[in-house]
Amino acid sequence: MKTHIGTFISIGSPAVTELAAESGFDWVLIDLEHGCESEAALPNQLRAVRGSDTLAIVRVSAPHSDLIARVLDWGAHGIMVPHVNTAEQARHCVDAATYPPAGHRGVSRTVRAYGYGLRIPEGAMPKPIILAQIETAEAVANADQIAAVEGIDALFIGPADLSFDLKAQNSARPYDDCVSSIVKAAKDHGKGCGILVRHADDKEKLKGLGFTWIAMDSDLSLVREGFKRNLAAARAW
Repeated sequence: MKTHIGTFISIGSPAVTELAAESGFDWVLIDLEHGCESEAALPNQLRAVRGSDTLAIVRVSAPHSDLIARVLDWGAHGIMVPHVNTAEQARHCVDAATYPPAGHRGVSRTVRAYGYGLRIPEGAMPKPIILAQIETAEAVANADQIAAVEGIDALFIGPADLSFDLKAQNSARPYDDCVSSIVKAAKDHGKGCGILVRHADDKEKLKGLGFTWIAMDSDLSLVREGFKRNLAAARAW
């Protein structure tokens, strides 16, 4: 299974999104959950990757059917949905993102995704990529059932939320054991598995474990660390 290397876009600048695509990332995650981006401004972010080979995945703030449909109509290649804790919730995401008979997404042939009516696909409408985030102890326990849901392409671990939830629930299960369990669930059902990576040195280890959707840091973190590094160097003069 191919390894997809991406990055999180949190700043909300189409120029930064375009730069990430020009740099050659396989995918970018445009973040409507925690990022500095409004829903109305999203189309300009999506235009920034047009003409590149970079996939635009949008993390919706919540699994609202209308939001998922709008994001895809505007031209996102796929969605990431936070806090998918059960197979039922996973099926809801698939239902909202796919056309009948697999789902209940409404059809409009004049949206940006189809060139405002100029690029209507022949035959079946294309299926979007759907990444379900596993971020709680409950989701870990249900990871096998979530991965089994037809239409889910990958399980994506949220390291910060998962670590926080395990502590909040006083779980005796170690974080690394949870990660291994999620990866196994994805593999068992022929699905991808992803994670956000803060340190480049971790990439090869995670790839070896079986991760196929790897997000290398975020634009905001890279700018922050660049500012800190340059300021420290300047103050040392």
